[in-house]
Amino acid sequence: MNVANTEVAYEVSTNPATLEEIGRLPLTTEAEFERIFEAARKAQKAWAQVSYKERASYILKMADYIRDHADELADIISQDNGKLKIDALNTEIIPSIMSCTWYAKNAPKVLKDELLPPPSLLFFNKWSKRIYQPIGTLGIISPWNYPFSIPFGELVMGLMAGNAVVLKVAAQTPMVGAAIERVVKSSGLPDGLFAHIVGSGSKVLEGMLSNGANKIFFTGSTYAGKQVMKSCAEYLVPCSLELGGNDAMVVLDDAPIERAVNGGMWAAYQNAGQSCGGVKRVYVHEKVYDEFVAMAIAKTRALRHGVNGYDTDLGSVTTEKQFQTLEKELQTALDNGATIAAQSTPVGEQKGYFFPATLLTDVTADMEFIKEEIFGPLMPIVKVSSEEEAIELANQSQYGLSASVWTRNNARGERVARRLEAGAVTVNDHLYSHGICNTEWGGPKESGISRTHGALGLKEVAESKIINWDLLPGLSKNNAWWFPFDEGIYNNMLKLTAYAKPKSVFQWLMLNTFVVPKVVARMLSSWKVKD
Repeated sequence: MNVANTEVAYEVSTNPATLEEIGRLPLTTEAEFERIFEAARKAQKAWAQVSYKERASYILKMADYIRDHADELADIISQDNGKLKIDALNTEIIPSIMSCTWYAKNAPKVLKDELLPPPSLLFFNKWSKRIYQPIGTLGIISPWNYPFSIPFGELVMGLMAGNAVVLKVAAQTPMVGAAIERVVKSSGLPDGLFAHIVGSGSKVLEGMLSNGANKIFFTGSTYAGKQVMKSCAEYLVPCSLELGGNDAMVVLDDAPIERAVNGGMWAAYQNAGQSCGGVKRVYVHEKVYDEFVAMAIAKTRALRHGVNGYDTDLGSVTTEKQFQTLEKELQTALDNGATIAAQSTPVGEQKGYFFPATLLTDVTADMEFIKEEIFGPLMPIVKVSSEEEAIELANQSQYGLSASVWTRNNARGERVARRLEAGAVTVNDHLYSHGICNTEWGGPKESGISRTHGALGLKEVAESKIINWDLLPGLSKNNAWWFPFDEGIYNNMLKLTAYAKPKSVFQWLMLNTFVVPKVVARMLSSWKVKD
């Protein structure tokens, strides 16, 4: 929420679990935007010349700070977002430390120069090298559901690749942005390489683009992602979009039921269900449906939602708007014919936006509510008659972020996973793969464009360049396809069209015996021409 007095406008943070104000930050002005990007460009030029080893030394100091202040940071995330401290620790703090150590170690390997030999004997003298260089200044616009780990991982990748980074966290979680500032500052990173901007999303995006951001990383809703892409197109600036998900959980007839129930509930309910890669639809084989549902009912009722503490399992929803949206979506599900089979139990004072974990049965695949991304702790279960039906229904979505398969047979799990239209598929688990820093994250369809994390994520924050040269630079003064042209050159080149894919071994031999020597001879003959 933005507020202003006669002189300064602020972004105010309110704890959604208690509705108490926890802090406020001044909004970034247009003049500050210009200074931030000017400083970023200047600092980045020097940073691009710094070795990977030296860059890694700063990143590892950030890891030290996060480790040594883990409890404090988890508390800030919890208060700003509404999630439990245990959720903040498990899904934001620990993955961020691991991302520092992995990228510090592996960026030099992933972004190392690659020697490319000639693709054909026709180019026997032409060798190439692929190198990776920094893009420049990266603009990161991050969401409120994982306000620390999502932007921090991209920040680390960007810095390790030699870029400057300008970050805007969600308006609902500004104090997390301030905490990330402190983490970066603790490393002694050179001035100008990182900045935290405070303001509304559309204005910040325009400010980033108009001031020369070289690439935008956005995580959020599909609708907002499309608006970001339109804005970037006007400036011809590339963007990486990690958007919505409507993840399917496929429970096969040989699934380990208790593990499936436990894992499915965690992925559907943790973070108050506000995970783009959480379980949103559960397809259970009819042979194990009754067992699965009975166990899920008992375990959902045993869950507790409330303010932070060691006797709660779910925290609050992050915003009042999202809470109201969930109430409407639940009512839509009930109007469609779904039934509330079980809900979590409230504990302690319930002043904030607490939405109970809700298990839904009597759900069919044609119900409208199950076709959209529900960003909250709802777990709808659909009965299916076969593996084939489960795969077909799982793929009937405009999203493709992630999915899971539950079976006692890993080979079967992989076979089904290959057929699911998703960027990441886990067997006998769900959601956690976002925290594995060496595997990319993202998906097809309306779940976004490009990937973050891992080797592919590092290559998204770098610019590839090809350097090509002659292996024997003194071999010729003239290539075969250079001027002057004549009929003989044309006929020889026409014959060479079959060289890449000759019709027979005999044709290949004839080309190498008669045509290729003529082409080489023409190149060598250039030495006989007087300057």
